[in-house]
Amino acid sequence: MPTISVVMGIYNCAKTLEEAVNCIINQTYTDWELIMCDDCSTDETYAVAESLAQRDERIVLLKNEKNLTLAPTLNKCISYAKGRYIARMDGDDLCKADRFEKELAILENNPQIAVVGCNMDLFDENGVYRTIYYNENPTLVNLVKTSQFCHASCIMRAEVIKELNGYDVSDKCKRVEDYDLWVRLYAAGYKGYNIQESLYLMRDDRNSKKRRSLKNRVNECGVMKRAFKLAKMPFYKYPFVYVPIIKFFTPNFIYKIAHKKKKKNLKEG
Repeated sequence: MPTISVVMGIYNCAKTLEEAVNCIINQTYTDWELIMCDDCSTDETYAVAESLAQRDERIVLLKNEKNLTLAPTLNKCISYAKGRYIARMDGDDLCKADRFEKELAILENNPQIAVVGCNMDLFDENGVYRTIYYNENPTLVNLVKTSQFCHASCIMRAEVIKELNGYDVSDKCKRVEDYDLWVRLYAAGYKGYNIQESLYLMRDDRNSKKRRSLKNRVNECGVMKRAFKLAKMPFYKYPFVYVPIIKFFTPNFIYKIAHKKKKKNLKEG
């Protein structure tokens, strides 16, 4: 039985998939299996994945009969997982070669921790343009403000994820299925940790704000409200849960300025 089961929902990522999978193959920690599930891609993604699976017996390839979106696809991958830990990775991203080794060490030495993530670099065709920093020891109160983990960078205890019945596949959690999972994980009494290194690199265009629909932002507000109640936050702070909707209507140039200021404050802190 492998120690780590990497779950990867793949969709229209034919051009980047091999590079992403090679990041897993080249990990310094080698006791893993990779479970990929193609969500009815319309490009050559499945053919690329099939070629990769033929080269390495640790790779398992699945295919959905119809497009299911990310949460149910990941749940399907988890149902096939044999590892004690569930790791995430996306088909268009990259990660450092020692990512698994460092994240696994935290989990093995700290039984109270159920999920481990790390800081994240954002990159495009011109290279890394931004680093996102996460709290080292996030609390439920932190989760009231925003998701506290880079989803695709995480390794989680399989028993905990299965106890929580995996990702919520309802429409109210679309595009925020990871945020919802963290809130439920903390509500169940578990904790998480973020390594203060950028071990994960997310391929992301500089106008990614535009990809978030109003419906996605409303879903984010819903998760924040649940975290707000679980953390027993004072009522006067309740308006804060509508920040995601405010972000949607914020002009892009102001959004970029705010992110630059946040990055500067984190570095100075």
